Amino acid sequence: MTDPLLQVRNLKRYYPIRKGVIARTVGHVRAVDDVSFDVYPGETLGIVGESGCGKSTTGRAVVRLEAPTAGSVVYDGTDIAGLSTAKMRRLRTELQMVFQDPYSSLNPQIRIGELLAEPLIAHKRLDRTAAHAKAAEMLETVGLPKLYLNRYPHELSGGQRQRVGIARALMLEPKLIVCDEPVSALDVSIQAQVLNLLKDLQGEFGLTYVFISHGLGAIKYISDRIVVMYLGKVMETATTAEIFAQPKHPYTEILLDAYPEPDPRLRDRQRIIVEGDVPSPANPPKGCVFHTRCPYTKDICRTESPPLADGVACHFPLEAAGR
Repeated sequence: MTDPLLQVRNLKRYYPIRKGVIARTVGHVRAVDDVSFDVYPGETLGIVGESGCGKSTTGRAVVRLEAPTAGSVVYDGTDIAGLSTAKMRRLRTELQMVFQDPYSSLNPQIRIGELLAEPLIAHKRLDRTAAHAKAAEMLETVGLPKLYLNRYPHELSGGQRQRVGIARALMLEPKLIVCDEPVSALDVSIQAQVLNLLKDLQGEFGLTYVFISHGLGAIKYISDRIVVMYLGKVMETATTAEIFAQPKHPYTEILLDAYPEPDPRLRDRQRIIVEGDVPSPANPPKGCVFHTRCPYTKDICRTESPPLADGVACHFPLEAAGR
């Protein structure tokens, strides 16, 4: 079997909570708390969950835009979690990111041609003429005409700006791209175009994706395997087909129950009612972090945190419980 391109083990990212005149640390926000998963070459791993579950922070930690508090991020045999800035710079060409907001992630004062050429000049040491020629080629690869090289980001639509963001991520010929909610800010019709573009580029360039989204439709369409996160932890991981056909974790079941299916026969189906709000990551519940909202909670769930075993972190997986 092929070795993973990316191995994340026990990843944690905590943010200190400081109070008082001397800014004393009084606690931590546990944005990512003991997350582990593998990503294999050429596949798309989807990470899904509600807003605030830690999925975007996980993605940023994978490419070292956020320094992990603990754990390891092994990319192609190298643990990048503790690499120096100089050593990490050499790996930047292989690890790229597509951001959620295609406007704020592009410098509004720089023309598109300069935005795309800049990584080649900085990392590949290409001269400006060669870098701009490469930028023109990449624009056409993502479905935009060369004349856009002289435009500013505000002169493009949201979908066009996201195509520029994708082109910028591809300029250095990376192996792994983290896509952080790349279609959530776009109209539905444009979302489909961008998703199809990502799939086409993956086949053309042999890319590996970590695709982060709260939208199950996009996750289902583009992902080979899925990691379901809640309050900084992995609840379940399995292939896309397994997740949608037979979820094992109650939280996954609830997410899928809220996913609109275009089938009139399901219009009157019984919905799962979830009570309460998502707890604060600064003060997560003891035991299973989902027990305060889980409809199947038992006493052990309130006291003991379940390990991630056989792809599910639950004391009473749905399949085993016969539900």
